[in-house]
Amino acid sequence: MTKIISSPNCGNSPKMEFIKQFNIAFAKGNVAFLSESVTDDITWNMIGDKKIEGKANFTKAVEEMQFVKASELIIDQILSHGREGAANGIMKMPDGRQYAFSDFYVFQGAKASKIKRMSSYCIEI
Repeated sequence: MTKIISSPNCGNSPKMEFIKQFNIAFAKGNVAFLSESVTDDITWNMIGDKKIEGKANFTKAVEEMQFVKASELIIDQILSHGREGAANGIMKMPDGRQYAFSDFYVFQGAKASKIKRMSSYCIEI
């Protein structure tokens, strides 16, 4: 089971709550939620690693990652304004490894809840 620690102001708006739930789904390997949360033409740029384009490729990538679930997710900040949002924090893995992450999101529209573009920075700490 994944322990979730989140800053108290991470749920101040519907979009901030969505970003929080998206990150929780990623930590828990919830492929169905992640896949439903992106547009058909999603672009996911994993900085320094690879770029994934299209919902089918996105779903395949998160399916490949789902077997490694975080033991703890710490969300330090979530920001949201208009069509854009961001989150950063730390994921702790069952084997003791820890990763600091920062994700930047562009939504389909200001009121939309589907992600059109993502840029992810992730480093082992």
